[in-house]
Amino acid sequence: MLDENDPFDVPPYEPERVSPRSLMLSVGMLVTAVLLALLVVLPTPYAVNSPGPTRDVLGEHDGTPLIQISGAETFDSTGELRLTTVSGTGGPGFPSTILGALQGWLSPTSVVRPVEELYPPDASQEQIDEANQAEMVSSQENASVAALTELGYDVPATLVVAGTVEGTDAADKVEKGDVIVAMNGSPVPDYQSLIDDLDAVTAGDTITLTVTRHGQTVDLPIVTGTKDDGGAQIGVYIDPTFDMPVDVKISIDDIGGPSAGTMFALGIIDKMTPEDEAAGVDIAGTGTMDVTGEVGPIGGIRQKLAGARRDGATWFLAPASNCDEVVGHVPDGLHVVKISTLHEAREAMTAIGAGTAGSLPTCTSSTAG
Repeated sequence: MLDENDPFDVPPYEPERVSPRSLMLSVGMLVTAVLLALLVVLPTPYAVNSPGPTRDVLGEHDGTPLIQISGAETFDSTGELRLTTVSGTGGPGFPSTILGALQGWLSPTSVVRPVEELYPPDASQEQIDEANQAEMVSSQENASVAALTELGYDVPATLVVAGTVEGTDAADKVEKGDVIVAMNGSPVPDYQSLIDDLDAVTAGDTITLTVTRHGQTVDLPIVTGTKDDGGAQIGVYIDPTFDMPVDVKISIDDIGGPSAGTMFALGIIDKMTPEDEAAGVDIAGTGTMDVTGEVGPIGGIRQKLAGARRDGATWFLAPASNCDEVVGHVPDGLHVVKISTLHEAREAMTAIGAGTAGSLPTCTSSTAG
């Protein structure tokens, strides 16, 4: 019998019985937690591209100016010129998760694509990083040459032949390692001179290409081929070595690829001219840059538009060749100007800073495609 006055005389413990409903709820919560965990960690065969960070090429990163110039006078700028990037998962070493892919599909500023459409199946992360870094280094050199040329500098170059185009007349006559020194008797001291001389040639005409080979000067008659745009081409790949009249150093280690070339070139121009071209305006943009000043297409422009507006840009310089991807995807508050050359980009930057950009060309449905 239980004695209520005896503190040590207690009834035996009887656990509460768990109802079937409580048991089902507990199991359901456990299964849900496991499924959520799997969504977070399980890889998926998709790549997800989203708006990446932007950087002001006129500013600093980690205390170091992105563009440093010596050998010429530089000037302060009040505006911002933002390069734009794409953040991605799905490549080697950085697989996308199921949850990440789902978020990408639901996001209006992200794109989800099969991994094989973006990455070679046998490429390692190290190989991809090396390729991206090489493209970045090349874009910085191209931007420097194009910017200095736009500013009126002569940029001498040694035009070394890196190879020939199969099926062209040059393939049987020009050798790897040849150095091009003249065309039709006119010296070609820099890359731009060669391009200008070729512009005056009709495709199919024969030119005399003068090269130095093993210390000897050789004249080579070459029947020119036809480029995609109808112009004449020699049929050689050139690896130029530039003799820069001004020392330009671009410091950016955590971004790869060639698409920042246009903004680097504009940043160099803005710093080397007394005019404050951007004049307090936040201008973003993208585009590859050739040493001749041609702006080329890039990938991920929709993500770059979104990233630019997110970080405060009100204007965006877009390659004309990307207009088909721009139309219908411009964030509110962002104005797009289409550009094809560095000179056009420079004029656009100046007009935007001066507040006279209303008539600048943009991407429309008639220019897309």
